[in-house]
Amino acid sequence: MIRVLIACAILLACAAPPAQAQAPAPSSPAAAQTPAIPKPGTVIRDCPECPEMVAVPPGIFIMGSPKGEKHERPTRPVRVAKAFAIGKYEVTFDEWEACVRASGCDAVPNDHGWGRGRRPVMNVEFETAKQYARWLAKKTGRVYRLPSEAEWEYAARAGTTTEFPWGDSIEPNRANCRECGTEWSGEKTAPVGSFPPNAWGLHDFNGNVWEWTEDCWNPDHAGAAGDTRARVSGECNFRAMRGGSWYYFGRLSRSSYRFKNAAEVKSYNIGFRVVRELP
Repeated sequence: MIRVLIACAILLACAAPPAQAQAPAPSSPAAAQTPAIPKPGTVIRDCPECPEMVAVPPGIFIMGSPKGEKHERPTRPVRVAKAFAIGKYEVTFDEWEACVRASGCDAVPNDHGWGRGRRPVMNVEFETAKQYARWLAKKTGRVYRLPSEAEWEYAARAGTTTEFPWGDSIEPNRANCRECGTEWSGEKTAPVGSFPPNAWGLHDFNGNVWEWTEDCWNPDHAGAAGDTRARVSGECNFRAMRGGSWYYFGRLSRSSYRFKNAAEVKSYNIGFRVVRELP
């Protein structure tokens, strides 16, 4: 049964090649009333200061890892009922500073002297990350929010079933982690997009900075729904984070690995990316 579900996931998720342009405009007045859903891989940018978002398709995938730690189990099939868009990169200092200039965000976080610009914004608490998403929503009239754990892992895997999008082990110059062998490894963040994207054109899901998700912390996947809704019960003073970081060993950067932190914590290891809902 699981093999069939995995095959379905790959067929549904990877059927369409990535595109780099907006979906075509509706061709009739009736169609114009309902915005077209962008093709998988389409890059969306709602304003010059907004982050680039990539449309990912609906599908089915197996969440978690049977070889992972207790909090990555039990594995289960998850149905992604509709397409959504997720940040092509982690939110950057440039993008955050646009929010500060517009009085949507309170202050620019400490960059530890590493530089800002295209580096991922860090030292951002859970609620402060949500403040940025609310600003985007108000500015664009679209629904922006933090991803759920299921959405995050689905996008990170991009149709794969291996530990990393490229295979089952760390490889040089694939990501920024402690033993990844890059100029930043174990030292600091890398500018976003410094490494090859996954099959859906998404960067830096593995390493660089931990990323907040919307989910309350639960010690494992037991009792989780088979869809992409965030888990809003559990230890909600702690939130689930994904992706590992420049400081941690690569095994913590696996697509299925989960970590928790208190919602009020900020660190040079923690950033985020956002989801934009599609019609």
